[in-house]
Amino acid sequence: MGIWADSKGGGGNGGKNSWSFLTRRKRVDSAVESNSHGQLAKELTVPDLMAIGVGATIGAGVYVLVGTVAREHSGPALPLSFLVAGFAAALSALCYAELASRCPSAGSAYHYSYICVGEGVAWLIGWALILEYTIGGAAVARGITPNLAAIIGGAENLPSFLSWYTIPGTDIVLDPCSAIIIFIITGLLCTGIKESTVVQSVVTTVNICALIFVIIAGGYLGFKSGWVGYKLPTGYFPFGVDGMLAGSATVFFAFIGFDAVASTAEEVKNPQRDLPLGIGASLLLCCGLYMLVSVVIVGLVPYYAISADTPISSAFADNGMQWAAYVINAGAFTALCASLLGGILPQPRILMAMARDGLLPPFFSDINQRSQVPVKSTIVTGLVAALLAFSMEVSELAGMVSVGTLLAFTVVAISVLILRYIPPNEIPLAPSILEPFVSASTQYSWNRLEANEDLKAHAGTSETRKPQVHKEDVSIDPLIAKDTFIAKYVNEGNRRKVIGWAIAFTCLGVFILTFAASNKTIISSPIRFSLCGIGGTLLLSGFVFLNCMDQDDARHNFGHSGGFICPFVPLLPIACILINSYLLINLGASTWARVSVWLAIGVVVYVFYGRSHSTLKEAVYVQATQLVDDTYHT
Repeated sequence: MGIWADSKGGGGNGGKNSWSFLTRRKRVDSAVESNSHGQLAKELTVPDLMAIGVGATIGAGVYVLVGTVAREHSGPALPLSFLVAGFAAALSALCYAELASRCPSAGSAYHYSYICVGEGVAWLIGWALILEYTIGGAAVARGITPNLAAIIGGAENLPSFLSWYTIPGTDIVLDPCSAIIIFIITGLLCTGIKESTVVQSVVTTVNICALIFVIIAGGYLGFKSGWVGYKLPTGYFPFGVDGMLAGSATVFFAFIGFDAVASTAEEVKNPQRDLPLGIGASLLLCCGLYMLVSVVIVGLVPYYAISADTPISSAFADNGMQWAAYVINAGAFTALCASLLGGILPQPRILMAMARDGLLPPFFSDINQRSQVPVKSTIVTGLVAALLAFSMEVSELAGMVSVGTLLAFTVVAISVLILRYIPPNEIPLAPSILEPFVSASTQYSWNRLEANEDLKAHAGTSETRKPQVHKEDVSIDPLIAKDTFIAKYVNEGNRRKVIGWAIAFTCLGVFILTFAASNKTIISSPIRFSLCGIGGTLLLSGFVFLNCMDQDDARHNFGHSGGFICPFVPLLPIACILINSYLLINLGASTWARVSVWLAIGVVVYVFYGRSHSTLKEAVYVQATQLVDDTYHT
């Protein structure tokens, strides 16, 4: 058998004017092969991953979010809002769990999309995640100073070198405390993944203890006072079920953070087992704490009387436990520190993964030989985040953080569909690596041809009669479809192309439906209903078609087998795409305008640097089955 090869590089057979470079896909184990800059230390276990996931997820938002959502959306139904939001986040977590165990390498969603979708989408996801972690880290750090001031009795008690300073004649407020804390955390991350995870575990434990105190002490006060918040004439749904669901959309962002666990995949001792457990356990623990805290707070105080700024400490103060504010403020402070550490941790690994693939300068891919972490990328990440936190009020940009996360969640769900139905069947090889396979394969093909000629000659002189062979009916390939009607139009020759278009039209239907259904879009009712009908038809048709098709058997051998398998495919990934797309559309025009500027800068960087420096630029793509067969015979 000979090797069939194709080039998708910008200067390969596709030509310089080809757009095929956008669909270049890398191998699952490409990170292991590109070890010239060193390897990360494999130190992490399930408890370490839980500390990272819970620390990155439970920020100070829970100490404020419960008041805002209860007052404006959910009322006493706030625990149900957290439950629905947790279920929606679990859909993405299940998709992440499968890809993390199959493709355990640094880079998280960027890495998965590069393997399953292509280089163009992977670049945009990686670029958006850089924005997410930078802005998110700066925003979290900016909130540490007021919480620290609350612990020590007010901003006037802060040392002068930690206090806010306003530049005369401007509205710029400098925050040296946030910058100093970022520098400390950056130095900690540079010492090693195990050392930083130990600190993360301690800080996260303090935060969890503070929340447990809120639950136990609040439960005692609730039983003592009779849970007045649940005895209102408006009932449990003062804003209706719609209000409860609107509250779910708001608190959904309190569950963002488990993707930080996936970014450490290359540093996990047993990624096939530990990554799914770490992601799932982190999300389950966070959801349980969120629901129990919200049950207590909306029961202690009527929802309309909950403080929007300090809901938990105010609820305790109203019930005669003013001293609890110190415990709650300490919990909020440690939550911010843990969230900051968990937010800065993934970005250097994404920068490292992109630099390994040639999309960013190799400076970012260097791994320190002693600490076995990407120190240079970590220092750059810390410097940029500290500069933003020190000099800018980034709260107005906080909405931009959600774009990167939701885009990543969406692409990860799409990647699961691709992996199950049309897993990549081509392997990129460098021309120097391909040459020995081609020569050996050619020799093997000649040997087979000579052997076949000898058999034919022998068969022509033989007087024996060949036994009759009864062929089975193979008109319908078991991989094509469960439904014989679809099997009439889909054959093995066009199966991958047809399913690829089905996935594309399903995603298009999701976008049209969510765009038309969103309150953010200003369109007339007839157009809105028409678009909903078109989007719903495309979505439903794509789902039914994929449900009728059998998943490709090649998925069992794709990546690292033996790990977690996402259930309910294609229903679960499509539901995940639908939820995340709806949240993306509802972020508002101003947020998208800011993000568009950043993405446009990313396109320029990719066109003038990433595209021409990609490690896949000169790669030749070989059919995986052919390569395995020829490797076996050579």
